[in-house]
Amino acid sequence: MASIRKEILIHHRADLVWDAVRDVGAVHTRVAPGFLTGCRMEDAPLARVVTFANGMEARELIVDVDDSARRLVWAVVGGRLTHHNASMQIVAEGAGRTRVVWVADLLPNELAPVIAGMIDQGLAAMKATLEG
Repeated sequence: MASIRKEILIHHRADLVWDAVRDVGAVHTRVAPGFLTGCRMEDAPLARVVTFANGMEARELIVDVDDSARRLVWAVVGGRLTHHNASMQIVAEGAGRTRVVWVADLLPNELAPVIAGMIDQGLAAMKATLEG
């Protein structure tokens, strides 16, 4: 199983970064606009369908929104991935600085470079949005 771990430092308060990340239905406007162009929510189980700038869609089951740990966990279901579980954790790094840690475990391993590139793009959009 491929495991990808990416981190980025954002010059913004952790509580405000978390407020945007935990708003799972607004990820396309509050966290990564441009990288994501749409998001629609589904109930039972709680899920979101995100649309990427290239037109691709992914259905993400929301596994956990942990306010005390500032950690969001989701799983992509369907598509080319046979397994996908990801988490994003928001960590305060002092006054006005936040470390974002994004971890994704997936199969098949051959898709790891594609997913890693998408995570890089998502983090770059997140940094630009939240620092702007």
